[in-house]
Amino acid sequence: MSTRNRDPYRVLGVSRDASQEDIRRAYRRLARKNHPDVNKEPGAEDRFKEISEAYDVLGDPEKRAAWDRFGPQWREARQAGASGRGGARRAGAADERVQYSEASYEDLEEMFGEGGIGDLFGDLFRRGGSMRGPDREGVLQVTLEEAARGGRRRVDLGDGRTVEVEIPPGVTDGQPIRVPGQGIPGVGGGPPGDLFLQVRLLPHQRFRVEGRDLHVEVPVTPAEAALGATIEVPTLDGVARTKVPAGSSSGRRLRLRGKGLPNPSGPPGDLYATVRIVVPRQLSAEERSLYEQLQRVSRSRPRREAAA
Repeated sequence: MSTRNRDPYRVLGVSRDASQEDIRRAYRRLARKNHPDVNKEPGAEDRFKEISEAYDVLGDPEKRAAWDRFGPQWREARQAGASGRGGARRAGAADERVQYSEASYEDLEEMFGEGGIGDLFGDLFRRGGSMRGPDREGVLQVTLEEAARGGRRRVDLGDGRTVEVEIPPGVTDGQPIRVPGQGIPGVGGGPPGDLFLQVRLLPHQRFRVEGRDLHVEVPVTPAEAALGATIEVPTLDGVARTKVPAGSSSGRRLRLRGKGLPNPSGPPGDLYATVRIVVPRQLSAEERSLYEQLQRVSRSRPRREAAA
């Protein structure tokens, strides 16, 4: 039975407040005892897989925190962005490496002794047995423009291999991208696991992202805010024109439908332009005269109105 439904603490026989070292020690002990090349009892291989799955969860502090919070639905919660899918060990932003999230080769050597892991796998090869390789997890950092339009990216796997990854249009922050067959190689001729890359949107100098909606500030003059105007608003595709209603104050939001991130399975997001009134730093003599005249005739009392 998979630890997707079973409590990994029970599988490893540790308490919920166990230290990472206690968890690692329990895993090494149980894995050595139940490895199918060591234990010939029926069901040993299934127990070994279950123990490995449990350690994959509890051996990573971020995955462990996700399990503690969401229980058996922790994977789905991370994929939906509820906890940021934090189980992937972060790859370097500069070279976009993807790192292993399973037990390391050194961990296996500690379990089976120096040379022992090679003997075990060699024996498995000789017997003609096979086992599917574990999956890999990593983080793929993409720009907002890449997320909107999609594209292809060469990713360094960190083991001397590179793989071309297809970024689907409209991908969102936290969404996983599956690359079949690019995980850890299988044993005894078994197929490799898959590579799961969690999308992480890079900060944008102009737009702020909320789901599929985009937010941007647009500067307007006091006259445009008071009298109303048609202005240009930046979008991911260029610019769009929209109306600023007369009497708009700073902070007013203008909604541009469908100008957010695309959605392959539904309507696209929207773009929200927030009005920011910008007063000129320097006034000409005529401008100053007109502002002084406006100040004399204006009946607006914004501070009094705000206090009312």
